[in-house]
Amino acid sequence: MQFKTMLHAAVPRVKCPEHGVKQANVPWAGKKSRFTLLFERFPIDVLQATQNVKGAQSILGTGWEQTRNILRRAVERGQLRKQERPMPRIGIDEKSFAKGHSYFTLLYDLDRSTVEAISEGHDSEAGDACFSQLSATQITSVEAIAMDMSAAFVKSAKANIPLAEEKIVHDRFHVMKLATEAVDKVRRQEHRDLKNDDDTRLTGTKFLWIKSQENLTEKQQTLFDETYTQQLQTGKAWAYKEMLRDLWHHQTASEATAYFRDWYRSIIHTKLAPMKKVAQTIKERLANVVSYCRHGITNAVAEGINSKIQAIKRRVGGYRNKENYKTAIFFTAVD
Repeated sequence: MQFKTMLHAAVPRVKCPEHGVKQANVPWAGKKSRFTLLFERFPIDVLQATQNVKGAQSILGTGWEQTRNILRRAVERGQLRKQERPMPRIGIDEKSFAKGHSYFTLLYDLDRSTVEAISEGHDSEAGDACFSQLSATQITSVEAIAMDMSAAFVKSAKANIPLAEEKIVHDRFHVMKLATEAVDKVRRQEHRDLKNDDDTRLTGTKFLWIKSQENLTEKQQTLFDETYTQQLQTGKAWAYKEMLRDLWHHQTASEATAYFRDWYRSIIHTKLAPMKKVAQTIKERLANVVSYCRHGITNAVAEGINSKIQAIKRRVGGYRNKENYKTAIFFTAVD
């Protein structure tokens, strides 16, 4: 009846000729748990609501380690119950664990918005470790893979997924991020050159060029219009970046390819070195950029899950233990 109740029982031990002495399972509690199954159901709900072990333990009246173990056992039970199911559209991405070069590689089911596999690192071996956690049936069910332009992930996908070359889709948000960063490099260089001549036209305009125009405030739009009409190199770079956004609006890969080639020809003869570098990068991976027109997937699901994970990290002040971090990810991003 939801009142605190203590069960005292001498759990029998059995001696098996093959496996040695084992403690018998009891119907009211899980293995090695000091809580009943009914009670553990409630902490799981509290943990899902608070997304914070410390906050949950203050409500439940349990210790930190006890609450953490309940969460860990919930994830273990979920992993054991997980049914093998096809995953036609998947994504692979990296997530930082701590400052420096400590990363995890996460593999996502894009249709169900879930994390299906986790491995340490963000190289091709980490990618291989993620793919190895899928069954042979799931591997053959893959129709499309969303990823950034990481050479390591491309190599791993080709080594593990049949016909991966036709299934890889370089995430459009990552491609546009490269273009936006290139615009900002042009702005910084031009701003330095103008300041040497006591020209401050680009002062305080950084966010005008890196934000999408539809997201500008009325005040920002007015300032943008005033600056853009002054024929600056930054304005030209921004215009090419905006033109690139139209690449993903085409119906077929062949139409998108023709559009890119026109865009490439117009930009490659400019003096905008950062933008030319982006154009060269896209050209080298063009087939897997325009494959979006065929598969229509992005890593937006991964970014959404990563935002949830980041929010949890901030709430708890970060993780020191990698296993606890992995457990938190599975608890947050599985169905």
